[in-house]
Amino acid sequence: MSVQKVLALVLGGGRGTRLYPLTRDRSKPAVPLAGKYRIIDVPLSNCINSGVQRIYVLTQFNSVSLHRHIRRTYTFDPFSGGFVEILAAQQTLDNSGWYQGTADAVRQHLRYIQQSDIRHVLILSGDQLYRMNYADMLTTHVQTKADVTIAAIPVHADAASGLGIMRANSDGRVEGFLEKPTVTTELDIVRTDPAWIERQGIAANGRSLLASMGIYLFDRDCLVDLLTKTDYQDFGREVFPASIRAKRVQMHLFDGYWEDIGTIRSYFQCNLDLASTTPPFELASAQAPIYSRGRFLPPSRIDDATIRSSLVSDGCLIEPGAVIENSVIGLRCRIGRNVVIRNSVILGSDFYETSDDMASHFASGLPVLGIGEGSVIEGAIIDKNVRVGKRTRIVNDHHFITTADSDRYMVRDSIVVVPKDAVIPDGWFPESGLAGVLKTD
Repeated sequence: MSVQKVLALVLGGGRGTRLYPLTRDRSKPAVPLAGKYRIIDVPLSNCINSGVQRIYVLTQFNSVSLHRHIRRTYTFDPFSGGFVEILAAQQTLDNSGWYQGTADAVRQHLRYIQQSDIRHVLILSGDQLYRMNYADMLTTHVQTKADVTIAAIPVHADAASGLGIMRANSDGRVEGFLEKPTVTTELDIVRTDPAWIERQGIAANGRSLLASMGIYLFDRDCLVDLLTKTDYQDFGREVFPASIRAKRVQMHLFDGYWEDIGTIRSYFQCNLDLASTTPPFELASAQAPIYSRGRFLPPSRIDDATIRSSLVSDGCLIEPGAVIENSVIGLRCRIGRNVVIRNSVILGSDFYETSDDMASHFASGLPVLGIGEGSVIEGAIIDKNVRVGKRTRIVNDHHFITTADSDRYMVRDSIVVVPKDAVIPDGWFPESGLAGVLKTD
């Protein structure tokens, strides 16, 4: 099935408060992933690998770094007609305010959808990790004569409270939907017979609930009709449930790895999973690679260090005696002698310091960019351009859940997060700056 007349809209995300402080200076889709990528690279790569080459990214909050990344990365052959362009929130004669939700964001740009050669519109989230061929989803959509098709993934009951759960008939047509059901009576309403899942060629493995992945394929005219005749602001809470009542909504089953990277905990765990010996999502794929910005960086230099189950990005310098286990090391990261990094995500640096800069910083008592000699980092996220001094200890030894925000660090979901551009002096450890602590039992 040809995807030539499919237009993709990637939703650039709101304020990203659950990913703070990683979203203090950037939008959710611009947050680095697996050392060298950005989260936005995932849906854009899925589009390119599926043959969908007309793509708009809808942005609003902290979007400068996202715009810069897309501009530097995604340039198509001028003869292909493909593009990745930004549609930022803006005041027009018809709209004077910010996006009020995902559906409102699309509504404000309907003129780009109503081009004569657009037949289908693909709505994607900018903060998920998965690999999908959208041409297969289009085939499901066309063969079933659907107005709307939604991607669904089988899940166990214990995951339902954080997802939208659907009920389908024997033909795969969606007939019911519940947002984040928690009690047994609610789950029973939307429960699917595992035998039906098995007949679709997917091993149920005890999964009897079908969760929305937040990936929608609309007939263009259907989408325009839904948005112009209503004031709905959100796809998941309003447009999709209304579509079930008034339109033919079909389910497209998916059974690969899928992770919604919406919280510090999910972001942290997703990165560590990618660094594991047997990652659930393989970054190295001959058929469907993840694309990102090409950088002119040297190979990483590793000198007499011990590295296990980790990802090390380009342009790093890892000095003798360093131990790195189950961690992600980002671009241009300088790791000093005898540093220990375990179960952590180090995002690296945006630039290299010159020798003169390092000498000047040393004279003023400011640590150089990177991780200083003899420091220990465990269970932490260190954002970009952070200066960690010598013999520091960044470990949540007391299992704190959260702390008050500070310039040096904060704790989210029991994970120590050092924000972008922070300076950690020599010999520092978290208790020296602790305030407003909530302890676990």
